[in-house]
Amino acid sequence: MNPNQRKQERELSKMSPFEIKNELIKLAKKDARKATGQFLNAGRGNPDWIAMTPREAFFLLGQWALSECARTFKAEPGIAGMPQSKGAMERLNHFLIVNSTLPGAMLLHDAIKYCTSTLGIDPDALAYEWAEGIIGDEYPTPVRMLEHTEEIVRAYLAKEMGNNAPGFGREYDLFATEGGTAAMCYIFDSLQANHLVNNHDRIALMTPIFTPYLEIPGLDRYEFDVVNIEAKEMDSNGLHIWQYPDSELDKLRDPSVKLLCLVNPSNPPSYKLSDHCMKRIVEIVKKDNPNLMIVTDDVYGTFAKDFRSLMYELPENTLCVYSFSKYFGATGWRLAVVGLAKENIYDKLLAELPEIQRKDLHERYRSLTPNPDAIPFIDRLVADSRAVALNHTAGLSTPQQIQMGLFALMCLLDTEDRYKKTMQDMIHGRLDALWDSAGLTLVPDKDRVGYYSEIDIMVWGKKFYGEEFCQWLRSNYEPLDVVLRLAKETSVVLLNGSGFAGPDWSVRASLANLTKDDHVLIGKAFSKILDAYHQEFLEAKK
Repeated sequence: MNPNQRKQERELSKMSPFEIKNELIKLAKKDARKATGQFLNAGRGNPDWIAMTPREAFFLLGQWALSECARTFKAEPGIAGMPQSKGAMERLNHFLIVNSTLPGAMLLHDAIKYCTSTLGIDPDALAYEWAEGIIGDEYPTPVRMLEHTEEIVRAYLAKEMGNNAPGFGREYDLFATEGGTAAMCYIFDSLQANHLVNNHDRIALMTPIFTPYLEIPGLDRYEFDVVNIEAKEMDSNGLHIWQYPDSELDKLRDPSVKLLCLVNPSNPPSYKLSDHCMKRIVEIVKKDNPNLMIVTDDVYGTFAKDFRSLMYELPENTLCVYSFSKYFGATGWRLAVVGLAKENIYDKLLAELPEIQRKDLHERYRSLTPNPDAIPFIDRLVADSRAVALNHTAGLSTPQQIQMGLFALMCLLDTEDRYKKTMQDMIHGRLDALWDSAGLTLVPDKDRVGYYSEIDIMVWGKKFYGEEFCQWLRSNYEPLDVVLRLAKETSVVLLNGSGFAGPDWSVRASLANLTKDDHVLIGKAFSKILDAYHQEFLEAKK
């Protein structure tokens, strides 16, 4: 490779893979315009499906809510009143009987029965929250999350994050946020604002991991001392199984590690924590590091079979972030929740802070209540999300919360998990198509989820062509050259795995946003590029 080109690629590799993606898209589209190939962007995890039924229910519910406003009063030009709670459920039921054949009516009918019978929600209170919420005529109240929507989503998390564990989820407080990205920002800010993690404190990241978790700790406002817990375990055939050796997990025994962040199932390998790793973490926390704060990002948990979050295994230590974006095809809705057990170490650690820091926090939150010291961490998150002074207007918009609740209700009513099985089968079919067409062997693994796939070129280059080829490739090319060449020569966009703290010579493909046939083409393109490197290697040997 030209030395100048290698230098450029080294500079480019310092950027976030999501920023590099924009350059790759330009290259791939340029090639596609030359009619040398179809443009295929497998670089981002935005799904190519939507959950239709809860959206149908949302828009039908909106029609009823408008009629409720008009019932209060109606005037020209297009002005109406606000919904009224008395008799609201009777009117909603009548509306659903009259419109029983319309899309979404059946879900709303069954959802009402579930909420009132199973969750014990007052019928008029539920109907009124739905009407007011979907119209969006009031500030979110409570600011953390609408009362009955929180009950619904709490039940959903108990099913999906706790694998239907009896009683799980009832003792959790939820905070509705503008997607998982906002949740991440709020959490890091509040941890620091409340002196739970300070500049230069030691935190751990389970890598590979979603890039922002790598980039945020390095910002000058945080400057954390980061310890990587690497998923570098291999099987007897020399293949990645993307789990964490005991020697890596044992880094968490050091009590100076105050915070652990993980994405489970992982991004990009897309494997859930093995039972062994889960048990090891639990044992480490209980024995050696009981004050370890854990932030688990479980957005992909619903794509895994029999998933159980660390939120369930270590409820007092774990703050869970769950986003509705991927599972329901709703990245544009910006829907997520932060979940924290009512009994948790965050509140315990706040009470144990030195007096000078407690006084500082007393001043920070004194505008909210006569007793600011008693504000739990979950409510501090809410206040901090609006610079404390705007706490009274905090909260996720109410129409967003109603849609979130309907997404959750669809799954709570789906007792046979038909939706879940369809989603899982879809991404597994695409994963198989990618690996088969690339000529790679996908060993069965119960912990594999498959929303993404990370392919280590050095592992497969060695298997196909030997160690000498791999040494030549490392000596003559930069790792980023692979994704650049894929974009230039095949119009395929993949992301560099190094940008996620994965192996330098790995690439990440999303299985969510392209068809099974598209992934056949991507696999062939990958195989073509790897073979081209091998041909260059053979020529160089001559």
